[in-house]
Amino acid sequence: MEEMIQFFETKTTEEIAEYLLGMYLVHETSDGLLAGYIVDAEAYLGPDDEAAHSFGLRKTPRLAAMYQKPGTIYLYTMHTHLLLNIVTQPEGVPQGVMIRGLQPVEGIEKMQENRGGKTTADISNGPGKLVAALGITKDSYGQSIFDSTLHLAPEKRIYPKKIERLPRIGIPNKGIWTQKPLRYVVAGNPYISLQRKNKIDEVNFGWRTDK
Repeated sequence: MEEMIQFFETKTTEEIAEYLLGMYLVHETSDGLLAGYIVDAEAYLGPDDEAAHSFGLRKTPRLAAMYQKPGTIYLYTMHTHLLLNIVTQPEGVPQGVMIRGLQPVEGIEKMQENRGGKTTADISNGPGKLVAALGITKDSYGQSIFDSTLHLAPEKRIYPKKIERLPRIGIPNKGIWTQKPLRYVVAGNPYISLQRKNKIDEVNFGWRTDK
């Protein structure tokens, strides 16, 4: 865990977004552990990034968590869906990573129930979907992804065979920021938004088998 915290404290937001692929995300709930591997993440670069909530150092009560220390959980609602973000830079530097896709591992039946009975990749192949599947609520806002009931478990991480860098989703009319490759995905994993079926790795889901 100390190594992971140090990584957050010393690396760029883009490096952290890539690092999070394969990381094990756990939510401790009253119904047991709900957990899985992160497979899709987007970097948001704060003051300079026209697609970021904190563009131009915007400050509102909703954005308070974005100005806190690395690892702080930032949650916000878009189109009725709660979305999960993790702060990645020192206090006062509002950059972060949105978690966009999760491969379920523990508590799958409960995750399916949380998603209205979904049994395919639709359980958690989008940012709002995975938050619902994991039963995450606004109570986690402002807490730490390192030591709260919603946390990362680096000892259980696995490694992508190939990482793809793509433009972020749903970022129209933001100039150069619309096409910047700030989205990082595990190539071939079925729990990635808008992935072509012929690119899915049906055997290993895009994970390395040598480590």
